[in-house]
Amino acid sequence: MADTMRPRVTLQLPGAYERAIALDGTKVLLLGRGYVARALEPHLRKAGAVLRHTSRDESGLTFGSDAMRDAFTRADIVLVSVPPSRQGAEPSLAALAGVSSRARWIGYLSATSVYGDRRGQWAFEGEAPTPGLSRGIRRADAELAWLEAYPQTQIFRLAGIYGPGRAPFARLRSGEARIVEAPGHVVNRIHVDDIVSALLASMERPSPQDIYNIADGHPAPPGEVLRFAADLIGVSPPQTVALHDPSVSAMARSFYAESKRVDASRARWRLGWQSRHPTYREGLRAILSAMEDRTTR
Repeated sequence: MADTMRPRVTLQLPGAYERAIALDGTKVLLLGRGYVARALEPHLRKAGAVLRHTSRDESGLTFGSDAMRDAFTRADIVLVSVPPSRQGAEPSLAALAGVSSRARWIGYLSATSVYGDRRGQWAFEGEAPTPGLSRGIRRADAELAWLEAYPQTQIFRLAGIYGPGRAPFARLRSGEARIVEAPGHVVNRIHVDDIVSALLASMERPSPQDIYNIADGHPAPPGEVLRFAADLIGVSPPQTVALHDPSVSAMARSFYAESKRVDASRARWRLGWQSRHPTYREGLRAILSAMEDRTTR
């Protein structure tokens, strides 16, 4: 059935607005069922989409199986959230070698690490990726591989994801959180609900080969965020340690090796995307409020 003939269902999306989307009967395949995909699922179901997903257990399709390959061939919409392997290979493409796709929309979830270090300056989609760390290089290579293999692919470069179950409150209460002193370093963030609303908006407006930064547009130092979160729950701010303190692992130090500010204007202009959580302040307040609601029920 043509998209224009599908019933349109008005959803209260995770963003600060309602949107009428036409997905009734649409076949959706989720390659990978991580944090973002699980947050997306209930909205797709409510809109009437028919969902399949890969899984490590019996709840879904076995990754790389004939059933997965067949589902990919038949899917109208495909979301890829499987990360590249440490060896640099793109697992999903390897599993789908030679498989054709009729999908009108394929979305690949990438990361802003493809921009490398911009010394605190802004990064835009129109710029060439300049990854410096291995994880950024793997992401940039995977983006190109998907765009070349399936021209209907759209790329979503996600900032640091937070949301329910991914907030610092538990670590602050336990005393495990700490602030690594790295002057001038900022981090870009995005609430998972705002990723979901951006993906749904893109599904309604497919734009093959397009690339979107998905970030709140208000990067901030990690210490500032932790101090704000500590104040929200009434605990003391965490201890501060120097970047080169022996207790800071090499992996953790690599996190501070790059600093950039990620612009997300393209998604707002082209998709009409709006963010419910324009900064970490609104996002953390919303998470805490939901946690308190659950404990009082």
